[in-house]
Amino acid sequence: MNHPETYRGREVVILGLARSGVAVAKLFHGHGAAVTVNDKKERSLCPEAGELEALGISVVCGSHPDTLIHPGVALVVKNPGIPYTIPPVQDALRLGIEIVTEVEVAGYICKAPIIGITGSNGKTTTTTWVGRMLDEAELYPIIAGNIGRALCEAAVEATEANRMVVELSSFQLKGTSGFRPAIACLLNICETHLDYHGTMEDYAESKAKLFANQGPGDIAVLNWDDAFCRSLAPGIKARLVLFSMKERLPAGVMLEPPLASEDEALTDEHRIVYRDGSGRETFVIEANQLGIPGKHNAANALAAVAIALSAGADLEAIVRALRDFRGVEHRLEHVLDRDGVVFYNNSKATNSLATITALRSFERPVVLIAGGQDRKSEFADLLPYLRRNVKAVVSLGETRHQFAALAGQAGISAVKTVDTGNSAADTLDAAVRAANAFAEAGDVVLLSPACASWDMFESYEIRGRMFKESVHKL
Repeated sequence: MNHPETYRGREVVILGLARSGVAVAKLFHGHGAAVTVNDKKERSLCPEAGELEALGISVVCGSHPDTLIHPGVALVVKNPGIPYTIPPVQDALRLGIEIVTEVEVAGYICKAPIIGITGSNGKTTTTTWVGRMLDEAELYPIIAGNIGRALCEAAVEATEANRMVVELSSFQLKGTSGFRPAIACLLNICETHLDYHGTMEDYAESKAKLFANQGPGDIAVLNWDDAFCRSLAPGIKARLVLFSMKERLPAGVMLEPPLASEDEALTDEHRIVYRDGSGRETFVIEANQLGIPGKHNAANALAAVAIALSAGADLEAIVRALRDFRGVEHRLEHVLDRDGVVFYNNSKATNSLATITALRSFERPVVLIAGGQDRKSEFADLLPYLRRNVKAVVSLGETRHQFAALAGQAGISAVKTVDTGNSAADTLDAAVRAANAFAEAGDVVLLSPACASWDMFESYEIRGRMFKESVHKL
C-alpha cells in the first residue's frame, strides 16, 4: 500500500470493528478516504458503530454483503484475526485488491522509531519488559499492537521523542508488505496457529516478514538457540544482535556460563553478560536477581536487554527493570498458596512449547490442567515433560480426550476428564476442584492449557481470570 493520504477520495474497506478497526477507519476517514467498515456481528454487538457513523463513516453489520468488495475498492484493511478464507477476503484476492493489516498502515504514519517484537512464546513478557526498561531510561516508550493500544491509534500520537514498542502476531505480520521496524526481534518459533495459517511454512514466513524491509541502518535481534531464527540470519540485511542461553557468542547478550542442556537448571552462578564483539564483556545482572522466575523468563530477559541496549537505554535503567519487573497476568502468574499447594495461572500457554516452558520452571510435583480448542496440533512433545514431574492431569475442552490419552502414555494414572457440557465457568470450577483433590502439600496446580481458549472462552484472559476465581472459591 501507499501512505494513507494517497487514498483521498478512494474507497477503503475495513473488515472488523474492534479497537484496531475503529482506529484504522478514523485514520483513513481523516485523510479523506471513502471508508466502509464491515463486521459480521449483529449491530447490537458492535457498540463502536454509532461513533463511526457520527463521523460520516459507513458501517455495515450482521453479514458480509456480496456487493461489499468490487473493482472500485482501492484497499482492504483486515482485522488480523479474520481468516483469509472468508468471502470478502477471497473476493479481494480474486480482484487483485491489496489486503493489509493495521501494522502496515501504522508503519507509514508513525514518527517514532518502531521496535517490533514477535515469536511463538514470550512476546508479551518481553514487550512489557522492554517498555519498563525504556521507561526507566526516560526514552518515553509507547506499548501498542497485540497488547496495549491499537497500533494506528498510538502511531498517530507518537513523536520522534518516543519509542514505539510493539508486540506483533503472525496474523498481523502476514498482512504486511512494506513494514520496516527500526529494531525487530524474533524470540522463537514453534508449531501453533496452524488452523489459521494452514502450514508451518506460512506461519514461519509470516513471522519472517518482520525483517523483510530492514536495511543496514536497522537492527535485528535473534535468538541464536532457535533453529529457525538462526536460519534467517544469512538473509537479514540489518545489523544482527544475538542472544543465547546455550552458547558463548563473540557478540550479543548471553547467559554465562551457558546451559549445557535443555534440562539444566539455573543456579546462583549464572549471570547475564553483554559482549560488544571487540573482546569487551559487560556484566548485566545475576540470573537469580531477575524479578520473575524460570529459564524461559531468563531467555526473555536476554532478548529484552538486547533490544533495550539497541534502543539506547543505559545499563543502570535496564538493571532496575530486570530486578523490579514482576511479570504479566496469565503468564506463570502466582495465584495463591493453599494448604501447602501453590496455584499458578498460565492461561496464555496456547501451544505445547509454552506448556513445556512452564513445566520446566518447577521441580516440585505438578497437577496439570490442560486442553482447549482443537487446532489439529500434535502434543507428543509434551510426553517427556509429563513423565518428568507431572503427577496428575485434569483435561478439558475439545482436546480433553487427547490429553487424557497423552497422560496415559506418560504413565500417569491420576487423570480426570472434565466434560464441557456445562458452562465454561462450571467446567473450570470442576477442573480446579479435581486438580485440588489430586494435590498434596508441596505440589503445584498449574493451568497451562497448551491450546487456544476459543472453544469455551472468549479469550485466554477470560479463561485465566475464571481460573483464578475458581481457585479463590475452593
